[in-house]
Amino acid sequence: MKKQQTKSTVLLKHHLKALKLPTMHAECEKVAARCARENIDHWGFLLQLCELELIEREKRSAARRLKDAKFPSIKTLENFDFQAQPSINKPLVSELMRCAYIEGRETIILIGNPGTGKTHLATALGVEACGRGKRVRFCQITELLTEVISNAYERTSLIVTTNLPFEQWTEVLGSERLVGATLDRLTHRCHILEATGESYRLKDAKRRHRPEAGGKRGSGSKS
Repeated sequence: MKKQQTKSTVLLKHHLKALKLPTMHAECEKVAARCARENIDHWGFLLQLCELELIEREKRSAARRLKDAKFPSIKTLENFDFQAQPSINKPLVSELMRCAYIEGRETIILIGNPGTGKTHLATALGVEACGRGKRVRFCQITELLTEVISNAYERTSLIVTTNLPFEQWTEVLGSERLVGATLDRLTHRCHILEATGESYRLKDAKRRHRPEAGGKRGSGSKS
């Protein structure tokens, strides 16, 4: 009997590997032993194995989506300081994190000075979308050709951040007609978030270089 069980285990693991089910292949003996101890039937055993495979597969898929998105760094909403940027519409951001705008093929535009958290929020929204099974791609405006915006119009969602007000986009794109066509598509069905106030990075630099209150000055000695 023991020899037959060993043969069955070897064959099962061979088939699982051939079927490209790595988690089931790695965990089948451990799960079988636990199910035997807990008197769980073969359906329960199979269910547990399938659940483990699905969980690991989704983790791998999410990791691939994050890698393919090419975010410069991973940011989440949990470490965004809304108190430092009270101008940001927090209820709207929370609603957008549900990613319903993607199903609605809506656009998000984040406007504000450098360092006010636009890229952080855009990345957090993108990371959340990856976690919900959506494909995301982070790119700079120099990579975002007008054809991309045109092709995406009413077919998918875009998240755009800008340091410049719309009237100054001509300085980047070089053509008023091009800017007009681009904005017409971007703002047709969109949510606009505006970040005002001082740059996070500037405030942090000021804080780090601020002399400590009550600090002692260096004293000289006379010879």
